[in-house]
Amino acid sequence: MAGRISIALLCLVSACAAAETAYVTDMLQLGLHRASDTSDRPFENLQSGTRLEVLERKPQYARVRTDAGAEGWVKAAYIVSETPARYRLAELEATVEALGAELADARATEKRASHEAEELRGREDEYAASLAALRETVGRLERQNAEYANHVERYRVSLPLPWVLAALGLTFVGGGVTGWWALDSFLRRRYGGYRIY
Repeated sequence: MAGRISIALLCLVSACAAAETAYVTDMLQLGLHRASDTSDRPFENLQSGTRLEVLERKPQYARVRTDAGAEGWVKAAYIVSETPARYRLAELEATVEALGAELADARATEKRASHEAEELRGREDEYAASLAALRETVGRLERQNAEYANHVERYRVSLPLPWVLAALGLTFVGGGVTGWWALDSFLRRRYGGYRIY
């Protein structure tokens, strides 16, 4: 008797360990029964696509457990190991919709990037024109600087004409004043302090 219980427990453990996932096929309501041959009235109706855990399989029947925890027997011909096409189609449609949203975002990003690239090209043209004007200004200033350097080099040892004329004028005025003072002093000494002209 103990041996039979051990064997039954081993079979039960192996059946639980080999549990597989199955789904009710498309467009179907499948009855969940308490009797292993599904001869009794179903205590629950399973909709197409309901996820089931297969606990035990017989040639025509399978003992299953729903995600809600209800256990019973169903006809094995009406369960499949793949997700029904209706649900796969819904998943694919959701994926396509998500990809469409990503594509719209990518197109919007591309449009923004194109607009920014156009703005940058416009700025590049402005900067190129500004750079050309600056180069022209630098070239002109370098030429003027070279001309001033040549003038400085040429007149480095000579005095400018206005300075020479100013020096001559000061010398002439200074000489006139000095001459007048010397003449006045000489005449005053000669005539006893009187000015005679």
